[in-house]
Amino acid sequence: MELDHDKKITVCHNEYDVLKRVILCEPHYMTIRDVINETQKEFKDEGIHIDRAVKQHGEFVKTLREQDIEVILLPYHQKFPEQVFTRDIGVTLGQTIFVAQMASDVRIGEEDVLKQWLDDEGLSYFNLAEDRIEGGDVMIDGHVIFIGLSNRTTQFAADHLKSLLTQYEVEILPFQENFLHLDCVFNIVSPNVAIIFKDAFEQEQIDFLSSRYELLEVSEEEQFTLGTNVLSIGNNKILSLPVNQEINKKLRNKGFEVIEVDITEIIKSGGSFRCCTLPIVREKAGN
Repeated sequence: MELDHDKKITVCHNEYDVLKRVILCEPHYMTIRDVINETQKEFKDEGIHIDRAVKQHGEFVKTLREQDIEVILLPYHQKFPEQVFTRDIGVTLGQTIFVAQMASDVRIGEEDVLKQWLDDEGLSYFNLAEDRIEGGDVMIDGHVIFIGLSNRTTQFAADHLKSLLTQYEVEILPFQENFLHLDCVFNIVSPNVAIIFKDAFEQEQIDFLSSRYELLEVSEEEQFTLGTNVLSIGNNKILSLPVNQEINKKLRNKGFEVIEVDITEIIKSGGSFRCCTLPIVREKAGN
């Protein structure tokens, strides 16, 4: 894989260009310590089968590498039970990685592991040290950046990030906070198509998003299994859970190639494919 020229850069201009380099973390110490959403609540007593979660994560990594994607695995630590969800510790917007203060006490410190890796790699980043903002609430689509307001991302943090991103159109998207992150109820998979769980939004937000995208709806049942939280890897290829057959069929009917990977043990902790990945290099097809 020819990636030497990318080693010292970061670049993501949207959620669907060809994924070339991405950060993950194995779930060796994943556990449900503080319930964060309805999915976690359901499995709080059952808990996480760690060996199964690690095996599924390994298949996920294998699938990404088979697609010619470089996967970086951050070191895992026992004190960080949700470290598998690397999306939240930073966000790549254009050519800048923004690293923010984690909002949940159980996750504070994860960002230091990322910053250490970035320092070791010689990759620059912008440290949003005082801002409560997590990557699951931030999406980029060309000159537009969407920021969801949640329990993890404050209005103050969104306004601060907006003030830094003067070259972008920044759109603030409030939604029902019990769904944790924006990417648990909304996800952009192409320039014209997005996935949505409409019940999480007011009609005003639905009308706004439908004016920009064709919205593929997920059912309440498939929202529970995080049907919106797919990962686009470029060239109209999308990673999704096998259990989410309705949204997978809708995606295929729109011309997407859906690659089904079973990480159902990991989603017990409240996140799926997008949550588990922090893209740092995406390239336009043909580059």
